[in-house]
Amino acid sequence: MRATVIHAPHDIRVEEVPDPVVQQPTDVVLRVLRACICGSDLWAYRGESARQPGQRIGHEFLGIVEEAGAEVTGLRPGDLVVAPFVWSDGICEYCAAGLQTSCPRGGFWGSVGSDGGQGEAVRVPFADGTLVKLPAEAASDDRLLTALLALSDVLGTGHHAAVGAGVTRGTTVAVVGDGAVGLCGVLAAKRLGAERIIALGRHEARTDIARTFGATDVVAERGDAAVEAVRELTGGGAHAVIEAVGTEQSMRTAVGITRDGGAIGYVGVPHGSGTGLDLSLMFDRNISLRGGVAPVRAYIPELLPDVLDGSVDPSPVFDLSVGLDGVPAGYRAMDERTALKVLVKP
Repeated sequence: MRATVIHAPHDIRVEEVPDPVVQQPTDVVLRVLRACICGSDLWAYRGESARQPGQRIGHEFLGIVEEAGAEVTGLRPGDLVVAPFVWSDGICEYCAAGLQTSCPRGGFWGSVGSDGGQGEAVRVPFADGTLVKLPAEAASDDRLLTALLALSDVLGTGHHAAVGAGVTRGTTVAVVGDGAVGLCGVLAAKRLGAERIIALGRHEARTDIARTFGATDVVAERGDAAVEAVRELTGGGAHAVIEAVGTEQSMRTAVGITRDGGAIGYVGVPHGSGTGLDLSLMFDRNISLRGGVAPVRAYIPELLPDVLDGSVDPSPVFDLSVGLDGVPAGYRAMDERTALKVLVKP
């Protein structure tokens, strides 16, 4: 089969690789219908996170079960399923607590020795604990299929940030980051009943999506100017702040725009020279910090009905579509910020 591999920074290739096969009785082999490129993939692409030459890449996908191991009980060939961005066994104490990202037998797609999602097929370990079945009719609905793909990562990650920030009905929310996760944070905040949502971003195409998703205000400034603008808009800061970038600057901005007694939900993958956190300042102002790697497998059952009925539609975050041969160009487009999030149709 063909799959995307990374050889070196800025060297993404689509190559012939061995077909996946059932190795353990809890495995399935899944034929990929939709995948995509994540903003976090760019850290490997730019050389800011290490990868071995020839390592697979991609962690967001959905598709059709082609073959199931003898101990798989909840799925059968022909089922349409979505894969969260980590696999998990579904039976350990962490999975039972809804923290599948800490499953001792779990792992990330594209890690050494595993398949990546940006290919024609994937071997899925612990399929019963990992995959979520979708309605079969969704396979013939292109828009819905694209929206459902967001359940594999960005929609659940935006929701995790909103939950971590304590978004509830009537709150004022500010979102730092205008990438796909930040935009899904806007969507999540709206779904949870936020009264006012301030999106921080300077790219008009992205802030237009933010407004569509429920943003009531847009702040284009950065740094100290952004902090001043948000605090002026809100009379002292937002109750809940979603941090969806992961840099020192973005975290400093998040702390600066949080109202005393408020909370930050952080899901931006940390990268850069520092954390941007001043614990004494946060202590003095009673600012809480919650978040981390989103256990999206725990959130899919909650979010799925709203995606299916159209009340939540994250599909606009995918603004460029490519076939498998177009994946290297898709990485370049996202790296150059000419694309927000690239949809891959193998």
